[in-house]
Amino acid sequence: MSVPCTLTEKEWCHGRGGALERGGLGVLKKLLTGENASLSRYVEESKRFPILAPDEERELAVAWRDRGSAQALERLVGSHLRLVIKIARGFGGYGLPLADLVAEGNVGLMQAAQKFDPERGFRFATYATWWIRAAIQEYILHSWSLVKMGTTAAQKKLFFNLRRLKSQMEELEQGDLSPATVTAIATELDVPELEVVEMNRRLSSNDSSLDATLSSDGETNWLELLADDRPTQESVIADADELALRRRLVGQALERLDDRERRILFERRLKDDPSTLEALSQQFCVSRERVRQIEVRAFEKLQKAVLSAAQALRRPTAHAAA
Repeated sequence: MSVPCTLTEKEWCHGRGGALERGGLGVLKKLLTGENASLSRYVEESKRFPILAPDEERELAVAWRDRGSAQALERLVGSHLRLVIKIARGFGGYGLPLADLVAEGNVGLMQAAQKFDPERGFRFATYATWWIRAAIQEYILHSWSLVKMGTTAAQKKLFFNLRRLKSQMEELEQGDLSPATVTAIATELDVPELEVVEMNRRLSSNDSSLDATLSSDGETNWLELLADDRPTQESVIADADELALRRRLVGQALERLDDRERRILFERRLKDDPSTLEALSQQFCVSRERVRQIEVRAFEKLQKAVLSAAQALRRPTAHAAA
């Protein structure tokens, strides 16, 4: 069994509040950096730390907060390692190794120790429970499926409560939920009904590898049967030829316009930021209505020229086919 920890020496020194820089954590450091060979050994070591009385717990928390006492932190955190194990076991139904869940819970426990304020009047276990659960839940969300699960508040509530509510409502069959059940779950968890449907479908299906073989010969896999949505080389070339032809026809049609028509048409129809009629009327010393008339006439002439050129290109092809 893997060691129940994910913290490296570097993370302890730099990413977890500098605990080692403050003097080392003795037995706790050994527990969390892998010197024990199994989870059972970890459990036995955690029992060596006694449960703290409220006054003693407060003294240790103050010593750690005010003086950075590594010994106080070791006793404070060590006495709550059993809490990590208890909470981690509550998430055992997600198919992940208990050792990994305990490791993530340890991270949450240390984060709680860094932020705990003993002056607020509640016990450290009450405060740490939320951090431990949050760390474990975050790990489950990112590890349960190869496809990333949603991490919004509504999706988290659904992920961790949907199966329980379905069991209570005796909706254990696979497949989509009935509309009445969807409405009841959405109301119970205060989430949108669409997210209930989507999460139920995701939890009801298993991940499948694209490299999985489809037959006993082992030569064909799912990846080989996936359709490629990208455009084919023929369509890419055809689109490029079509675009080049349109540009050539428009360019030839523009040559049939006089200079003023061509400039007004460009300013009004071909620019990303078209010029106003007022600006063009001042530029060409005519009224705005006259600019508008020139624009409309130039556009009509351009359309006719392009259509005429396109029909001329089609005639040889039609004659050849006949």
